[in-house]
Amino acid sequence: MRERIKTFKEFYPYYLSQHNKKLTRIFHFAGTLLVFAVIIYVLQSGKERFLWYIPIFGWGISAFSHYVFEKNNPTSFTYPLFTLIADFKMFFELLTKKLKFEK
Repeated sequence: MRERIKTFKEFYPYYLSQHNKKLTRIFHFAGTLLVFAVIIYVLQSGKERFLWYIPIFGWGISAFSHYVFEKNNPTSFTYPLFTLIADFKMFFELLTKKLKFEK
């Protein structure tokens, strides 16, 4: 069994290794983008009832990509907080082209 990762600095390369396929990264990017869209919509409209879309877009779309394209388990089961932080980091690195969709 693998030793548990203790720091985010150690975790992020592992996280990226679990997101090798282009479609996995696209689905994660789209899911995170939809999370931001929901948050902006709720803030502008005051319709908090739409907040329940956040876990569907943020986790559901991403998890789907792991099972269908990447053929692995999402890291959120083992490292939920690190995964949340890494997902946003990967999103912004893809957005700013520091990271590529295709490995």
